[in-house]
Amino acid sequence: GAISSREREILQLLAEGKSNKDVSDLLSLSIKTVETHRSNIMRKLNFHNITDLVLYAVRNHMIEL
Repeated sequence: GAISSREREILQLLAEGKSNKDVSDLLSLSIKTVETHRSNIMRKLNFHNITDLVLYAVRNHMIEL
């Protein structure tokens, strides 16, 4: 499952350690919307936890550690 550019943006922020609330503030989205995107990302990429998400972001050069 490919992710959209919006999902990619959210994945990047989450991987940087931002909370759902931080992401909602930064992107002017409701927390509900962020949660929906987050669960879609987890499902599409078959992540089981936030660590999977962070590792994916690092491997894909979306964030620097």
